[in-house]
Amino acid sequence: MYATWSTPAVHKLPVRWAVSIASISLVAVAISAAPSETPSAGVVRPVSGVKFLPDDDVKCLQFVLETGDLETGPSTAIMKAAPGCVVPPHYHTAVEQLMIVQGEVSTGMEGMPEVNLGPGGFAMMPSKRVHWFTCSTKEDCLMFVTFDRAYDIVWVKSNK
Repeated sequence: MYATWSTPAVHKLPVRWAVSIASISLVAVAISAAPSETPSAGVVRPVSGVKFLPDDDVKCLQFVLETGDLETGPSTAIMKAAPGCVVPPHYHTAVEQLMIVQGEVSTGMEGMPEVNLGPGGFAMMPSKRVHWFTCSTKEDCLMFVTFDRAYDIVWVKSNK
């Protein structure tokens, strides 16, 4: 025996109304999925065109905002670390993603062993997770870093 059911209200709905409701639903989904703020123009810049600036806290690190806003987030930046540069333990309220472009970076995170990352290496540091890194090659280390919200940094006394 099979159960049967009917939805008379749907079957009697005029096609014109059904199309209108579907269209409104699609527009609502598109609006809710769209970023809240889109840049007025794209960004295309070769690494050779980047004008690195010294970091305020870590003297062996240079940091340049590529897109977004550090004060309100999200943002993407490019960092250059001198050979042997150590960025001591710290955390951010934002989730941080790190992608290595050049060099080798020894990356550590609280609760995980340190890992050496080369070009193409990736790390994601959750909000408020203590982490650190060292440029461990004889050449500069080049990295892209993204933050999913406003940037902040809290330095933590090293337990290492």
